[in-house]
Amino acid sequence: MCSWCYAFAPAWEALKAALPPGVAVQRVLGGLAPDTDQPMPQEMRDYLRATWTRIERQVPGTRFNFDFWTRCEPRRATYPACRAVIAARAQGEEHDERMTQAIQRAYYREARNPSDRDTLVQLAGELGLERDRFAAALEHTETQRALEAEIARARGMGADGFPSLVLEHSGTLLPVPIDYTAPERMREALSRHLAA
Repeated sequence: MCSWCYAFAPAWEALKAALPPGVAVQRVLGGLAPDTDQPMPQEMRDYLRATWTRIERQVPGTRFNFDFWTRCEPRRATYPACRAVIAARAQGEEHDERMTQAIQRAYYREARNPSDRDTLVQLAGELGLERDRFAAALEHTETQRALEAEIARARGMGADGFPSLVLEHSGTLLPVPIDYTAPERMREALSRHLAA
């Protein structure tokens, strides 16, 4: 549910397609905003709407559906969406990225609220996942523990921003600068790290 991560998706796909041989990708959830039932404060709503506008100006091709702010009751809670990725992954690793993309599509293009359990269960059904199994996993304490472990891992890697790229090479963790419009720069940074 990070708007910058959503904007980063095309550059990320281009980078993945051009990764040097032997570089494996492992996605790690960062958490962002813990659970809450409280409506998002107006100042945060205004800040995020302004961020969406800024992203549309800075990252060519990125578009948001601003109807979200009038159709939904926003909450600053991204942990439910993170747990949804873990619950989807439990039905097959390939569903990790598929659920992430479904959440982003629902949130940013369709003005649906992925902080809401019902939205997440609907998305699982749309992806062809076993809905009952997904719904149970979404609420399971093991799913929350898995999320906490991934957040701790991300922090331990120095992945404190959203999005973050970190290369683990020869026992060293090396940050890769994010570039939303020139994925070749990220690939060059990776190549330099790998050659060192």
